[in-house]
Amino acid sequence: MTDPISDYLTRLRNAVRANHRVVEIPASNLKKEITKILFDKGYILNYKFEDVKNHQGVIKVALKYDPLSKRSAITSLERVSKPGLRKYSPADAVPSVLNGLGIAVLSTSKGVMTDKEAKKNNVGGEVLCYVY
Repeated sequence: MTDPISDYLTRLRNAVRANHRVVEIPASNLKKEITKILFDKGYILNYKFEDVKNHQGVIKVALKYDPLSKRSAITSLERVSKPGLRKYSPADAVPSVLNGLGIAVLSTSKGVMTDKEAKKNNVGGEVLCYVY
């Protein structure tokens, strides 16, 4: 596997399309930070980090659905920066997703954060993905 972030997003996307309640994803520190952001912004219901002996562990993500319409809170997950073509954004040109209705996840020198947090902290970085 050459791109673990794309694998993470694809597993979430496939689980949403199959209407699964829980999805297991191999863990890494970057994936854990992205999961925390998705939880804080209300795109997922809950998450749990399980450490396996002598391994990195897994992330169990409980997906969030509307109780009446059964539609997922995640409409789209889009990878922006790829291993073959990295996309960086300076602090003054951090992208806005759907005029602020979605989030862009950035990897900055101050950690992984959303586009709004990056603008507030006046930092730029690598644009990992768009979520809406």
